[in-house]
Amino acid sequence: MTSFEEEFQRFRPVINRLSNIALLGKKVEVKGQDKFIQQGPNIIVGNHVGSFKDIAVLFKVVPRPIFFTANKMIFDVDEFNQLIKKHLRRYLKSFGLFVDLYFRPLKAYFVRYIATNISKVGTIPVDLYQKKRLAIRKCERYLRDGRAIVALQGRGRIIKKAKNPYIPPFRYGVPVMAYNLYQQNKINVPVTPLAIFGAHVPFGFPGTIKMNVGAPMYITECLREDFSHSIECFRQLLEERVTKLLLDIV
Repeated sequence: MTSFEEEFQRFRPVINRLSNIALLGKKVEVKGQDKFIQQGPNIIVGNHVGSFKDIAVLFKVVPRPIFFTANKMIFDVDEFNQLIKKHLRRYLKSFGLFVDLYFRPLKAYFVRYIATNISKVGTIPVDLYQKKRLAIRKCERYLRDGRAIVALQGRGRIIKKAKNPYIPPFRYGVPVMAYNLYQQNKINVPVTPLAIFGAHVPFGFPGTIKMNVGAPMYITECLREDFSHSIECFRQLLEERVTKLLLDIV
């Protein structure tokens, strides 16, 4: 039986085409690419300001198959089309309607291609209106199988009124996964922090996306007798590390 990793390599040309479409007009610069974990369980965590462009960059630079949770809307052509239209309106206001119209032929191809192929590249469909613990349990199973999970933090856009528009307060999902794997399976999973800047430039517009990858971090840096204190400690450490990585490339 063909493993996912073997199927992933066979599907690599499609992944490259999807990534090139998503990064239309963008250049990519990576610092610290050698810090990525080559094999075994790994959680990749970073800020999320560029919607699908962040994932496209990761597909280009991570030297192994990766899995990531994805809004289940992008698996449906009509829902994905509405998601892109909403994305353009959010960033470009009324001008976004013009851009949507101008790029309609290209967008139609882009939407159909991604919606019909996204399930083949390691996505885990997630209903954003359901509780997150279901996605966490799925990710833990993939990690126990020695795979790499991407867990970006944020809404896929800049939050201008936030204290840090580029890095939101990190969620508890990654620390919980790392904690559970260590306590239940004795797996001290490496968590690779990274920062992304420039992916917020709208689709189709020229720009440079910069990525800064840090050394792996471990839940054992924060283990305490109390579960909640361990989780909060690791959450803060991850957020602080990604913030420093971002400041280094801005």
